[in-house]
Amino acid sequence: MHHLSLWILFWVIVILALGLDLFILNKHHGHVSIKDSSVMVAAWVTLAFGFGGIIWMASGAQSALEYLTGYVIEYSLSIDNMFVFIMIFSYFSVPKDHQPKVLLWGILGAVVMRFIFIFIGVQLITRFTFMIYIFGLILIYTAGKMLIGKEEKIDPAGNPLLRMLKMIVPIDPSIKNGNFFCRKNGKICATTLFATVIVIEASDLVFAVDSIPAVLAVTQDTFIVYTSNIFAIIGLRSLYFLLSGMAGKFEYLKYGIAAVLAFVGTKMLVSHFYHFPTVLSLIIIVLILGIAVFASVFRNKQTLKNI
Repeated sequence: MHHLSLWILFWVIVILALGLDLFILNKHHGHVSIKDSSVMVAAWVTLAFGFGGIIWMASGAQSALEYLTGYVIEYSLSIDNMFVFIMIFSYFSVPKDHQPKVLLWGILGAVVMRFIFIFIGVQLITRFTFMIYIFGLILIYTAGKMLIGKEEKIDPAGNPLLRMLKMIVPIDPSIKNGNFFCRKNGKICATTLFATVIVIEASDLVFAVDSIPAVLAVTQDTFIVYTSNIFAIIGLRSLYFLLSGMAGKFEYLKYGIAAVLAFVGTKMLVSHFYHFPTVLSLIIIVLILGIAVFASVFRNKQTLKNI
């Protein structure tokens, strides 16, 4: 059980960092250059690793390594998810000026939902040990779909939450002053921005099915799982603007992410027979992602030479 002071420190850091991130992105009005977004992403990663140092001092090296491994897993999966967010914004034609606001509310919703999912996941694995095999199979199945190019397509128009929203309140297709709701013909209507938030939240539920079991393969410590997840999630706004400017430049990254999922899923399946040291797991995951990024960069250079 982690001391209450660590939880308090975590939330203080998260709230202050989110406030600063909100101020910077609002100052740019959603038009963030690759250079600026790179600096912001680096700042978020540094902050996350810094918190890992705090865990090291408070709870020891093993807890810190579990936290960092969970963070790397969640962050790598988030990279793939950001391309889905790019598609959602394109579908709803959300102007760049309003994208930071939508991302903020989407991330805040994810912070709440992840806590619920993680608590349930930990309880399931603790009380029903066979659940770790189910989670492992889910990860391997997802990896297989990614490798053969049969990832689930996110269809914003067919999203069940969006259909439910339309049944409850009319949706005004226009975007008015960045508000989530407006009044039209005497009736309160939801705007396209609110519909976008709903679809992003629904997408995060799908993402959580992969990411949370993956981190639970590393540890079932609720504090470690949740903090590593949240530090990865709250930096997604900056990551989104970086990747939106670099979309298509990491062709092999999805294969690296699929390999990570397959490795973690296999690790869960053999967990009762062989325990992978946390350091070894971290090294393997970083190595897989590093090879995928290097291969993508090399491919891009070769393509440019052939033009």
